[in-house]
Amino acid sequence: MFKDLFNLLFPKVCLGCEAFLFSNEEIICASCRHNLPLTNYHLELENELTKKFYGRIEIQFGASMLFYHRSGIVHNLIHNLKYYRHQEIGTFLGNWYAEDLKNLEISKTFDTIIPVPLHKKRLKERGYNQIETFGKSLSEKLQIKYDDSILVRNIYSKTQTKKNFLGRTDVNATIFGVNFSEENHGKHFLLVDDVITTGSTLEACAKAILKIPGTKLSIVSIADTHNLGF
Repeated sequence: MFKDLFNLLFPKVCLGCEAFLFSNEEIICASCRHNLPLTNYHLELENELTKKFYGRIEIQFGASMLFYHRSGIVHNLIHNLKYYRHQEIGTFLGNWYAEDLKNLEISKTFDTIIPVPLHKKRLKERGYNQIETFGKSLSEKLQIKYDDSILVRNIYSKTQTKKNFLGRTDVNATIFGVNFSEENHGKHFLLVDDVITTGSTLEACAKAILKIPGTKLSIVSIADTHNLGF
């Protein structure tokens, strides 16, 4: 009864469009869920995401769950996840995408999930890494280890959302470092991020991770900006 009264006084809203949610809806409304722009990249070994890394880094597999637009459902979800502490969005999307990924043969070869890290100063400012719940949901559903200690961000930098195209492509190769032991040798790591624009940040992450002997690398993100023309 108390829960019903609370929901009446403080109704939950969709984090994609801000419409009131019905009692059987969580995180996003049925309309937003139906209209999410799914990429289906995971069904193609070569897709618009993997093409971004041709000649830059070698990856075994690459996929993004959603297409990112400058406004609309995905923009609102990422914004709420990243800046308004709605980490449940990452859990919701991670659980969903894991259902698609677990049917792929390559997913059975992943050893460890690594999130793109925040610098410790940024982490203190924000209080959390926005990709953590997405990565941990994939970890739980795919039964793959999650490790946020291997990849570290050495340099504090301004948020990518405030940079122009040239700024996004100019990521210092030394911005990331790795902490590893012999136990990490020969592993297939799955690197996860929220939104991929030019791929420069992930390229820098990948070059750091690939310093581990015998490493293979795959990439998964919540969203990709393919149709924005970056």
